[in-house]
Amino acid sequence: MGCVHGKCCGRYPPSSDGDLRDLRDAGPYSAQRKHLLSERSLELVPVPSHDFRLEYSVLTQRGYYPDSPDKENQDSFCVRTQVRGNPNIHFFGVFDGHGQFGTQCSNFVKDRLVEILANDPTLSADPVKAYNSAFLTTNYELHNSDIDDTMSGTTAITVLVIGNTLYVANVGDSRAVVAVKDGNRIIAEDLSYDQTPFRKDEYERVKLCGARILSVDQVEGLKDPDIQTWGDEESEGGDPPRLWVQNGMYPGTAFTRSVGDSTAEKIGVVATPEVSILQLTPNHLFFVVASDGVFEFLSSQAVVSMAAKYSDPRDACAAIAGESYKLWLEHENRTDDITIIIVHIKGLSNSGGGVTDGTSGTNNRPATRMRKVSESSVTTGSEVFRSVRSDSSEVQSCQLVLSMNRSPAIVVPSPACQPLELDVVCGASSD
Repeated sequence: MGCVHGKCCGRYPPSSDGDLRDLRDAGPYSAQRKHLLSERSLELVPVPSHDFRLEYSVLTQRGYYPDSPDKENQDSFCVRTQVRGNPNIHFFGVFDGHGQFGTQCSNFVKDRLVEILANDPTLSADPVKAYNSAFLTTNYELHNSDIDDTMSGTTAITVLVIGNTLYVANVGDSRAVVAVKDGNRIIAEDLSYDQTPFRKDEYERVKLCGARILSVDQVEGLKDPDIQTWGDEESEGGDPPRLWVQNGMYPGTAFTRSVGDSTAEKIGVVATPEVSILQLTPNHLFFVVASDGVFEFLSSQAVVSMAAKYSDPRDACAAIAGESYKLWLEHENRTDDITIIIVHIKGLSNSGGGVTDGTSGTNNRPATRMRKVSESSVTTGSEVFRSVRSDSSEVQSCQLVLSMNRSPAIVVPSPACQPLELDVVCGASSD
C-alpha cells in the first residue's frame, strides 16, 4: 500500500527485474525444465539433508498507472540458493519499494540483506539473531548510502529455508503464506502478519512514538479525526489509517515497519522484523511470497486455493497475478506493482520431522509444539510453528515501546486500461 506521497504518482528510474545473478552457473543443485507456454525454465533445487526438493517460479509485473505511464516497477525480488555454499540453505525474498526513490531502495535492500545474511557466521546456529542483525544493518547502510531514503523505502518479506525449517522474516505489509493439506481441503496458514495501523499492537506502538494515525480523509478534514476505528484491513481497502507527524501532512505511510523511511522512523516506523518459524511436514504443499499488490483484494486463502489448481508454479503465478490485476481495476483506476514467488515442496517424507497427534481418522495432522524463544511466542495452526518477536529493547526508533504480544489468526477462513503483459521470470542464483 505504501506511502501516500509516492506510491501512485511521479516518475521513477528504471527497476531491475530481480536478482537472478549467476543463473547460468547455478551449480550442481539446480535443474531446469522448459515450459511450453512461457518458454522459461522451471527451477529445481534439492535439500539433501532431508531428501526433498523445492520447485519454484517468480513473476513480477509493473503496475498500471494512467497518470504516470513512465512509472517503473518498484518491486524487486531475490532468490539465492545454496547460501554460504550450503546446499540445504535457500533464500526467497520480495521487496516492495515506495516513494520517489523506492526502486533504488528495494534494489539496495534485496542485494544487501541476503549478502549480510550469507556472511553471518551465526546464520546456521541462530537464524533469528542473524535475521534481526541483517535487517537492522541493511537499514543502517541504506540510511548512510547515496540513496535519499528520507521519504522512500521498501517493505520486505523473506523466507529462509534451512533443512526442513522455514524462517520467515517480515517488515511491512507484504506477505508469506503456506498451503497445508487437511484431509480433502487445502488451508492457507499465514507465515507473516501485515504490520499496519489496523493491528492494535502496532497502532499503540507508533502512537507512543508520536505518530498521528489518520486516514487521508481525516487528515484533510473530510472525516472526524477523533474516530480512531477503521474496521479491518480487508473491508477498508481504499482509505486506510496512515502515519503522520504531529504538525504536518507527511509521511503518510500505511505500514508501521519498513527499511529506509528515515523520516517515518522518527514516529515509530522500524526495520526490526517479526520472524516466524515453521517446521515442514508432508502436509505442506507449497508456500507463497508476494508483495501487497497480490493481497490487496485477495485473501491468503484465495491465493492458496487458486495456486492449488495448478501443478506448475509458473501457471499459478500467472493466474494469481492476472486475477490481482483484474481486481485492482475493478476497484480503482490503477493497479499496484505485483510480484509473486511460489515454491512447491516436493518429496518431503515423514522421516523429515513432525509428530502425529495420536488420534484416529483420515484427518490426522501433526501436533503443535510450543517453545518459548523470546519475549512472547504464539502457537496455533497444525504444525510446529513459533512466532518469534524481537525484544522491545531492539525497537529503537523511540524511547517508549509497547510489548508486541498478540494472538494472530494463522488459519484463514474458508475500466479500460492497457492490456496486462506479464513479465515471467523463473530462476535461481547461488553463492
